[in-house]
Amino acid sequence: MMKKTLLSLFCLVAAMATEAQTADMKVAVSNQLSVSRTAVPVALQLESPVGSALVMDAQGVEIPCQLDDLDGDGKYESLSFVVKEIGPKKSCHFTVTLSESGQPRKYEPQVYAEMMLTNKKIKSSNKQDLYISSLTVDNGTNPYWMLHHHGPAFENDMVAYRIYFDERQTVDIYGKYRRALELRDTQFYPDSEQKASGYGDDVLWVGKTFGVGALRGWHNGEMQMLQDVESRTLSVVARGPLRTVVKVVDKGWNARYPDTCTAEERIDMTTYYTLYAGRRDCQVDVFFSRDASEIELSTGLVNVKGSKEYSDGKGLRGCWGTDWPVSEKDSVGHKRETVGLGICVPSSNVISELPADNSNYPFVVGKIAKAMRYHITFASDNETFPEGIHSAKAFFDYLAAWKRDVEQPCVISCSRR
Repeated sequence: MMKKTLLSLFCLVAAMATEAQTADMKVAVSNQLSVSRTAVPVALQLESPVGSALVMDAQGVEIPCQLDDLDGDGKYESLSFVVKEIGPKKSCHFTVTLSESGQPRKYEPQVYAEMMLTNKKIKSSNKQDLYISSLTVDNGTNPYWMLHHHGPAFENDMVAYRIYFDERQTVDIYGKYRRALELRDTQFYPDSEQKASGYGDDVLWVGKTFGVGALRGWHNGEMQMLQDVESRTLSVVARGPLRTVVKVVDKGWNARYPDTCTAEERIDMTTYYTLYAGRRDCQVDVFFSRDASEIELSTGLVNVKGSKEYSDGKGLRGCWGTDWPVSEKDSVGHKRETVGLGICVPSSNVISELPADNSNYPFVVGKIAKAMRYHITFASDNETFPEGIHSAKAFFDYLAAWKRDVEQPCVISCSRR
């Protein structure tokens, strides 16, 4: 199920004949909207693993691409690339050459991801060095303070996100002034010199809220943290050059918490957060180990203090507001931050859109058999690049266009050359 639904724009590429060393595919990417699209992600699921891949556009120019092993079996089974722009009602054509041997080609990184343990011997918050790819903890173990920036962080040159490694699994954000990869330098905590030279920073206080679209339980009319699990694993499974993928596994989750459940009633929930180069939004794919139709969940956005709300009543919700990015008692060295937050949940999965409370703009979601995809996004008023968004109106206009983009993706077709 995961292999056939995880990727944002799906096309199954036929397996190469066993006697062949290479195979060429023709890939067409068609924009059926009457507006141009930029940074269009294309993801191809390969039936047979390959060693290397080459993507060329219709003019014979090489396009950066990425091979990934998303299921952890040691074989590359997915290929992705990003189309810079497709005009209204236009199509772009590419040739993909797959080789059974070799290694993935090297390209200039357009994204970055990191996860690390806190090295107590190093006092600086932006010079930590205990990098890891994955961590699993048993029920009752909370590694929140053991991990630097409290979980995996990932970015492209426009935005950065992080996910808390605890029962909240909150999605937090880092806003930028300029388009650049910064987390390798700042590790989510820029020092005063970095701030003075134009680096970005944490721009949102999340606490126990949803932050930007964290997924949690819903039981007896209340939001529930993902607290009762047999084990929890967070992993960075793709690091670029064009996309990052972070995987969260809540194994043996009691979706009825705080009530008890039997071993048979527990369920495994696996969540993938995918960020592509050139896009603000993050794609969220959720998979269950069995039919989850009876389970209700909750998600939404933090209610930024004094924020303006936007909703289309059909799964799209947003807010624009200004607040301290940390608790007020820790606000020395920080300034108030203005941000726009957005979430787009399929209307078919929305059970109810609840009124805003002091903490959140909440949804109750469900009617999920085995999988659900939704999207999250944000903007920071600090942005000085041309794509920057600086008002509630501009952000809400962006949200409306964004929903159309994610709900009506380009059509991908593949054929053997």
